[in-house]
Amino acid sequence: MPDLVAPGLRVLFCGINPGLYTAAIGHHFGRPGNRFWPALHGAGFTPRLFAPWEERELLPLGIGITNMVERTTATAAELSPDEYVAGGQRLRRLVEAQPPRVVAFLGIGAYRTAFGRPKATLGLQDERLAGSALWVLPSPSGLNANHQLADLVSLLRALREWVDG
Repeated sequence: MPDLVAPGLRVLFCGINPGLYTAAIGHHFGRPGNRFWPALHGAGFTPRLFAPWEERELLPLGIGITNMVERTTATAAELSPDEYVAGGQRLRRLVEAQPPRVVAFLGIGAYRTAFGRPKATLGLQDERLAGSALWVLPSPSGLNANHQLADLVSLLRALREWVDG
């Protein structure tokens, strides 16, 4: 999946890795049941509910998308800790080249593993990544039953208010 980035982004959302369906259709968070697009709209980041194939319309809104790990898998459980660490290093290079105001990780476990922060919690982090603020959110995957859509909307709204504040 190619990164969706541009200079001067407000938020760079970082997913864990592309799933099989997402890779097959070639659009981020493409699987039906993934809650990224409804949560993004519900939190006020987009003026309407976008479909995955409209992802490029995020760039004029100052929003980009990348993945921690580029390898496609059926589930993130197939990824190794070494892949997360390597993905974190790739992400650092991407952020250094085009720093957004904030990098928002969509997957707390991926963030903890990639950056060696086993006790990280959701929300704004104390550290920065190549000058960009870091924010950790739950994965919007339909496989993540720990957080429902209303939870994701609330957490994303807090991020949007911080970015816009």
